[in-house]
Amino acid sequence: MAEQIKTHVLVLGGGPGGYVAAIRCGQLGLETTLVEADKLGGTCLIRGCIPSKAMIHVAGQFETMRHAAAKPVHGIKLSAAPSLNLADTVAWKETVVAKLNTGVTQLLKRAKVNVVKGWGTMQDGKTCSVKTASGDIEIHADHVILATGSVSTELPFMKFGGDVISSTEALMLDKLPEKLVVIGAGYIGLELGIAFAKFGSQVTIVEAMDRILPLFDKQLSDPVKRWLDKNGVTVHLGAKAKMLEKGRKGSSLVVETSDGKTVELPADKFLVTVGRRPLTEGWGIENMAIDMAGRFVKVDDQCRTSMKNVWAVGDLVGEPMLEHKAATQGEMVAEIIAGHNRKFAPAAIAAVCFTEPEVVSAGLTPDDVQTQGIDAITSVFPFAANGRALSMAAGDDGGFVRIIARKDDHRVLGIQAVGAHVAELSAEFATVLEMGALLEDVAGTIHVHPTLSEAFHEAALRGLGHAIHI
Repeated sequence: MAEQIKTHVLVLGGGPGGYVAAIRCGQLGLETTLVEADKLGGTCLIRGCIPSKAMIHVAGQFETMRHAAAKPVHGIKLSAAPSLNLADTVAWKETVVAKLNTGVTQLLKRAKVNVVKGWGTMQDGKTCSVKTASGDIEIHADHVILATGSVSTELPFMKFGGDVISSTEALMLDKLPEKLVVIGAGYIGLELGIAFAKFGSQVTIVEAMDRILPLFDKQLSDPVKRWLDKNGVTVHLGAKAKMLEKGRKGSSLVVETSDGKTVELPADKFLVTVGRRPLTEGWGIENMAIDMAGRFVKVDDQCRTSMKNVWAVGDLVGEPMLEHKAATQGEMVAEIIAGHNRKFAPAAIAAVCFTEPEVVSAGLTPDDVQTQGIDAITSVFPFAANGRALSMAAGDDGGFVRIIARKDDHRVLGIQAVGAHVAELSAEFATVLEMGALLEDVAGTIHVHPTLSEAFHEAALRGLGHAIHI
């Protein structure tokens, strides 16, 4: 007979939505059990955000050394070109992942959360059967938080396996592919494609839309496109991947280009990054009376599902599929279960693309305000006029900060930026939007010199008609 566990809160999934919910439940004194079959931390920590940023960091260092070996860079010259041992790079990346995984484990332990390692399957709305290494466990709960996350989307004619890889396998390669074809020019494909280009792979990108980063506006994506062109990355826009041909000399992707021609792209690896989908299979959702919203679980502004005391958070409940959204929802649900009055109604959820250069967007875009008929001020300040950017040799990549505000009351509606290290500005952007700040508030805040944030200050001044440094 299966071991029986009775708990107040059951969390299914140990990713950022799940483990944050479990920790907060524990902090609030709620008896909590978390079920996770893999390592704690989820996609973002184990096989996504964190490991990819570690690889991107190393790729940037390697590129800098390659350039210094080719010719002097700011007075630095290397006598020989650097060499790359990708297996060692991956091993270092895994130490970063392990450190964070251990940290999550300790935080759950400190919060007195009971962690059950195994695959959990919901039998009904409050019962979960877990297959563990030591036998089956049946868990009964008063509240259930579903946090099963998402998985990479496959192409029908290119199932993952062998030379066809997802971002997960790309981050585990022990040998640098000489030729890499990336299908999909969204943020995942471009982040990894650019990293491998810096490592020295010959990278080709195939995108069905007419431009890269289709979720960002063209003004933001253009500097990234210029970097790709300058660094020899071939980009096929308006192109459709048709089939994978395997021959004696290797495999080639057959692509229909925008002008109707067919080209073959040979490669060692084919990285498919055409999106992610919520993980709704294999854990018993069919045994629960849960309403769906398309492919996502339907929830209200408190993340309640259609079943009483069953909650869902993160990638499972819709876009944007971002760690910080999932974690915020998980924390909120825990507090609601504990009796707090909370709802999920952020003014904005900032999105960051760690490309070259980086891209940040929070709130409304120029297209949004035009569609909504809002009379707005749009002001842009270039990093070419920012001292900190110039001191990092990051002033000539076309980067800028852009602020969009209502013309009548100067309320800030949206903020975007593209440039080196602009990801670090995302918190200030989100804070300004959450606080309902005016252009005058940003302009009246003293920004530290020399920092990139001064460009944000100057953009606000420019929106008011009196920028200083342009």
